[in-house]
Amino acid sequence: MHRFRTVASAALRYFGLVFAAGFVLGVLRRLVLLRWCSETSAVLLEVPVILAISWWVSRRILARWSGKWGAGPRLAMGGLALLFLLLAEATLASALGGVSLVEHLRSYRMAPQWIGLLGQVMFGLIPWVQVLRRGGAGAESRGAGAARPND
Repeated sequence: MHRFRTVASAALRYFGLVFAAGFVLGVLRRLVLLRWCSETSAVLLEVPVILAISWWVSRRILARWSGKWGAGPRLAMGGLALLFLLLAEATLASALGGVSLVEHLRSYRMAPQWIGLLGQVMFGLIPWVQVLRRGGAGAESRGAGAARPND
């Protein structure tokens, strides 16, 4: 139970920080980028920026809280953060845009939304990709010891 709370706390922090950055980027996209390019082009410009922010935020959280986490807890962290993100997005679409859940889900038929959804899935996978990229658990904090076999 303690491990789940730690993973859930890390996921909530990851979601919250990236969501705040994404909210700011979304406002800038709407107020600035859409004057010069299509919505699809604007989203294609925004997604790499938010993924870079996500990478940085995830590294900071994992280095601080869980340098020894293996793939499982990292997948759980990313999956929970993705769930929080999708729920927040649907809630905001309903609350601020007056869009029903069905209408929100239907919007994924359009290119900007499915590109954004792909970026969100990548956001959810970042904590796991970081452990793969580093060659295993614990690599982000060298000297912290090897990962436990069932992490």
